[in-house]
Amino acid sequence: MIDLNTEICSCNSLSIKDIAACIKENKFNTLEELVKNDVCPMGDKCESCHDVGINNDGINIPFVLARVKRGEF
Repeated sequence: MIDLNTEICSCNSLSIKDIAACIKENKFNTLEELVKNDVCPMGDKCESCHDVGINNDGINIPFVLARVKRGEF
């Protein structure tokens, strides 16, 4: 089971729960929309949260976006 409090974007101190809430509230559909948004900035500094994740575990922003789209988060 994935801990929803796991930090995904360390530069902006955002967890899976924070990112999922932002995606849902603002109806974001793409990684580009997420990175360019001003409401809840994420993935706009170091960008490791776009690729392998900050813990090299594959849990990243695209992972959260996909799970939100499937209704899992």
